[in-house]
Amino acid sequence: MAKMDNNRFNGQRLKDALQFRGMRMTELAKQIDISKQSLSLYANGENNPPYENVVKIAKALDFPFEFFMTEDLCTTATDNTYFRSQASASKLMQNSQKMKLEYVAKVYEVLLNYVDFPERNLPPVFFRGTDNLLDADSEEILEQIELIASTVRKHWKVGMGPIDNMQYLLESNGIIVTGFKNVDEKIDAFSQRINVQNHGTVFVVALAIGEKPDVRLRFDMAHELGHILMHNWDDSNDSLSKDEFNALEKQANMFASALLLPREAFGKDVAPYATNVEFYRSLRKKWGVSMQAMMYRACQLGLITANQFQYMMRTVSAKGWRTREPGDTPGKLNSTIFQGAVDVLFDGDYLTAKEMMQAFHEYGIYLDQKDLEDIMGLKPGTLTVGPKLIPFVKPKIDIGE
Repeated sequence: MAKMDNNRFNGQRLKDALQFRGMRMTELAKQIDISKQSLSLYANGENNPPYENVVKIAKALDFPFEFFMTEDLCTTATDNTYFRSQASASKLMQNSQKMKLEYVAKVYEVLLNYVDFPERNLPPVFFRGTDNLLDADSEEILEQIELIASTVRKHWKVGMGPIDNMQYLLESNGIIVTGFKNVDEKIDAFSQRINVQNHGTVFVVALAIGEKPDVRLRFDMAHELGHILMHNWDDSNDSLSKDEFNALEKQANMFASALLLPREAFGKDVAPYATNVEFYRSLRKKWGVSMQAMMYRACQLGLITANQFQYMMRTVSAKGWRTREPGDTPGKLNSTIFQGAVDVLFDGDYLTAKEMMQAFHEYGIYLDQKDLEDIMGLKPGTLTVGPKLIPFVKPKIDIGE
């Protein structure tokens, strides 16, 4: 069990909880009627709050009381993070999602004691780029990205047709995929590198789950894979200029298009009616990519001109499809790799929900059940602690004979 000192409040945990909730200290101070100065003293370890104030803080931030009285014993270290909407998303919300990914990494570290996750199997690719950091759409860049996308398909043996399950493809090759609910609408998706002691580097892709359709989620996953394979993870992207950031985003989009819509196979499909907007509705069902992304790809491949593309996009707008295409329904993830791990452990009677929660507590992971289920992408109620009920009925021995 993580060390608990009932006489000492862990100030860093207050900072972490505020970041997790995307809340400013001034907001918390006003909500619980404790001065910001007092909260700052608590957070910096300069003053130990009375019990009543810890209860107020825990309730307002919706964290267990124990969270603030224990140490973090996880050794996993998080690294750089790529956000798709750096320019528009608030820093507060970005930091909130970073903190949630830190807990994804901690959960991963704990579960490694009980299950073997797929080993990292990234294709041996190198994105050279050009001398111009802002180069995002030159012929040289496009050809490099086309080659990388083709190499990925060959390395992961998915052929040149539509990719059936992007989430499974990433997870089976050692990339963690999870989804967060109630994420700021300005954050599409993001990825992070984590360093797990005695296990090496692991990448995590997090998706914003809500009203976004399946085709967008698939593209987001491919986009984040582009960042993982092509871009520099050793330096923080916080130092990037807006133009540099936009160039990286465009390159990741180009990779996603090239991976999901391979040049030859997709080009052959779209060529007969490349300028017909309605035709893309049928192609969408086959390729699992939005009509607009396919039109852009057709233009990129030279199957339609830039003027034809612009005219088609005006048609899309006139039909009201710019934000919601025909067939769009809220997408969702399949069972995550964490759900699979938990199911194996529970169904095989290796661990109960209570024992799993205790295992998390031993590492100092004191999160509410719903928060753990959210960051792990688990079905609601998966971690509900309670007695295991034995069914009253049993199948007859001769059933089916």
